Amino acid sequence: MPKVKHVSAKNGDVIVLVGTMKGAFVLRSNKARKKWDVGGPYSIGAPVYAMAFDQRQGRRRLWWAQQSFQWGTVLCSSDDYGKTVTEPEAYSVKFPEESKLTLKNIWQITPGRNDDPDTLYCGVEPAALFESRDAGQTWSPVEGLLNHPHRPKWQPGGGGLCLHTIVPDATNPRRMMIAISTAGAYRTDDGGATWQARNNGVRAEFLPDKHPEFGQCVHKVVQHGDRPERLFLQNHWGLYRSDDAGNSWKDIANGVPSDFGFCMAAHPHDPETVYIVPIESDQYRCTPEGKLRVYRTKNAGESWEPLTRGLPQKNANETVLRDALATDTCDPAGVYFGTRSGKVYGSSDDGKSWHVIIEGLPAVVCVKAAWVGDDGKNLPRRHRGTEKSKAVKSKAGKSRSAPRKKASAKSKSSGRARAAR
Repeated sequence: MPKVKHVSAKNGDVIVLVGTMKGAFVLRSNKARKKWDVGGPYSIGAPVYAMAFDQRQGRRRLWWAQQSFQWGTVLCSSDDYGKTVTEPEAYSVKFPEESKLTLKNIWQITPGRNDDPDTLYCGVEPAALFESRDAGQTWSPVEGLLNHPHRPKWQPGGGGLCLHTIVPDATNPRRMMIAISTAGAYRTDDGGATWQARNNGVRAEFLPDKHPEFGQCVHKVVQHGDRPERLFLQNHWGLYRSDDAGNSWKDIANGVPSDFGFCMAAHPHDPETVYIVPIESDQYRCTPEGKLRVYRTKNAGESWEPLTRGLPQKNANETVLRDALATDTCDPAGVYFGTRSGKVYGSSDDGKSWHVIIEGLPAVVCVKAAWVGDDGKNLPRRHRGTEKSKAVKSKAGKSRSAPRKKASAKSKSSGRARAAR
């Protein structure tokens, strides 16, 4: 068994949480983000698809989901960056017996709002949303979604029927967006009592009806707290923006090499800036042309630019999955992503340049980042892209990047079974 190492972090440091198919790792650096200490692996040998760092009310609590194909999935936590780990004596996240459902995996862990510091959420497979009101001690399913009338018609994708994205609204405590593969995006406006499909304009390329009410394979949805009515969505074929909290979606795949992909992350300070990593197609799930490129928009999707400095541009047939791209809240922002080949790349200058933080890890499936001591109340407000985006808006669609690839006839007929990893 590998020797477990530990790190410690103080206020002002940056940590990057890395979930892999063989355990969890914690990376630590100071704000310069040049040299990194590595802690872990924790939950050795177990797939870790979800991690989170909760620092509301002065906490410094790590969360991760430990999956066992023999013993099931449990939530683990640590208040000292992994040196001591708390595992529940009984499964804390579990379906009620009358539902006749069995927990297969935890795909997302999301702390609630700052004004509700003891609330946490989990997205699980089979698709359901769980909620804790006591800082993670006990959990219960959100009944409005568990008993949704669409549930009998939801179908799993290649990665299962998983609720992988949870987006609490930054200004409305009763509103939340979730995403399920392959059910699509759903939103509640009444604190979870009812949920409505919010997929208008998003296509389901693998279905006969390309624009159904639900059944889309949404891969990721992100939001910036300063503009909560605006959402960005990476789909299984498709890249979209909504300006009305998800009521409708607009195609924004302008100048990207492919509109297929998994991951997406919002810039922490600029609501116009979003990052993605395009993937060739649903049949060849590697970076287009063997080039590892992060694409960034600074004008809300009117155009995209490739960020390549420090990234390999030859024979880089990499895959970056839906939860493996993240940003910290420093200024300039740090951007991080992990690959299925076990590499973690980082940028400390908003994505302008990149370097390898660590390599040789097991396949990376989850990356989260945090500036330690930032409780969400003291974020610098900096909107560098706003004025510039107004100037270039009229040039939408004139990017010099390669034209995006559309779904081929072969991929269109590939069926729902390939709708997610």
